[in-house]
Amino acid sequence: MKDALAIHRWLLAHQIHHEIVRLPRPLTCSDELPEVLGVTPEKCLCVSLFEVSARGRTHEVAVVSAVNACPVPAAVGAVLRAHRVTPASAFTVNSATDYAHGLVCPLLLPDDLTVLVDQRLMDRIDPDEVVHTATGERRTALRLRAIHLFDLVAAKPVDLSATHRRGLASLVSPMRTA
Repeated sequence: MKDALAIHRWLLAHQIHHEIVRLPRPLTCSDELPEVLGVTPEKCLCVSLFEVSARGRTHEVAVVSAVNACPVPAAVGAVLRAHRVTPASAFTVNSATDYAHGLVCPLLLPDDLTVLVDQRLMDRIDPDEVVHTATGERRTALRLRAIHLFDLVAAKPVDLSATHRRGLASLVSPMRTA
């Protein structure tokens, strides 16, 4: 599993100024970063992993967003024109990203993993502002400037603010019956 030390070494190799922050209490997921660090949720990033079925094949897609604006499967499906989109299981997250489920860092993701970044995130954050993200470890977080993060993440910016295709939500989020 990847951890804060792997991220730190990689950022040093790229000569990126950053800080690995020791947290006062352990995280269970990235959503807790704003509370633990005492920063706004807009400055804390998370990575959501989805299993996407499109054109006869299923693959994983990672989406980088602010913790307070996590994408819904319908929006991801609309952007990718997928037949079905579901949140990935913990096992799939761990095996596809090599990070602990809920604590995925947007850096050092596998080259063959499709990565999207929410355009709203890029529009709302000044490039010189500091952002925070998980490191794969429960007791640490990564702090760096947004411009460095966006430059290092090989991601395609997409608009995840609304479902673009009519009727896709029913295909993407099937109704559960008890």
